[in-house]
Amino acid sequence: MSNVTRSQNGMPPTGSPYERLSQRMLDVSGDRGVLKDIIREGAGDLVAPDALVLVKFSGYLEHMDKPFDSNCYRKTPRLMKLGEDITLWGMELGLLSMRRGELARFLFKPTYAYGTLGCPPLIPPNSTVLFEIELLDFLDSAESDKFYALSAEEQDQFPLQKVLKVAATVREFGNYLFRQNRFYDAKVRYKRALLLLHRRLAPPEEQHLVEAAKLLVLLNLSLVYLKLDRPAAALRFGQQALTIDQRNAKALFRCGQACLLLTEYQQARDFLVRAQKEQPLNQDINNELRKLASCYKDYIDKEKEMCHRMFAACEDGSMVGGD
Repeated sequence: MSNVTRSQNGMPPTGSPYERLSQRMLDVSGDRGVLKDIIREGAGDLVAPDALVLVKFSGYLEHMDKPFDSNCYRKTPRLMKLGEDITLWGMELGLLSMRRGELARFLFKPTYAYGTLGCPPLIPPNSTVLFEIELLDFLDSAESDKFYALSAEEQDQFPLQKVLKVAATVREFGNYLFRQNRFYDAKVRYKRALLLLHRRLAPPEEQHLVEAAKLLVLLNLSLVYLKLDRPAAALRFGQQALTIDQRNAKALFRCGQACLLLTEYQQARDFLVRAQKEQPLNQDINNELRKLASCYKDYIDKEKEMCHRMFAACEDGSMVGGD
């Protein structure tokens, strides 16, 4: 972290490494207390206030190559809420200037970091610190927070578009948990989103918006129940998805997977063939059909073997009992 750049005359510029670095950084806070250097541009909207953020970060002291704090060793970082889980004021201001996928380097002056006391024994008093931060994703949870703070009666009066946004946020949180292989917790979030959508009465001209949101949640529920090894529930939610869109390839595929696990081979074939008709080149569907054929062949072979043994036993019994 302490590489020294050289000026045009070949001599190293004056000042400490952080002072030299700060000369080419953007002022985020307005008083040069939080400075930023973008390493890789992001895309989309800026992080919303009160958002849940998914970040990787490493913090460095000047003249030290190893970070004093980092979460990069974690396979999947946890979601953190701005204003609650993030304690550094500088990091919060820095994150509000970032977009999804962005990687940036920040300098936080003591006022925006650990202050006049520091954080013994790691952080000396009045330390300027450098953080490298990668914004993997964020969820704008402000609307969701506001909604769940209301009474049931007030929630029923919440505008439909905002209810849909809340449901989408809850579902996206479920997706985050799913990616962490926390399938039970993901299921809880998906069911919460579905309950919210079931409760909402929409005028006929907007009902299609509610149904589209339900479809996404039902597909998520079907998948998560497959992961939880509960194929009957996966089939149930997949079939509910098909009542909204009878040609939905994902719903057909997941119903086929569930039936295969339930050894309902004919029903599995019907669902998978319909899914293949919608997406003929989908390798997952084609592979599942091959798997079905193999499982069905094994099943038939075992049935034949069982019948053969039964007849052999009957023949042996008649011979033993004869005169």
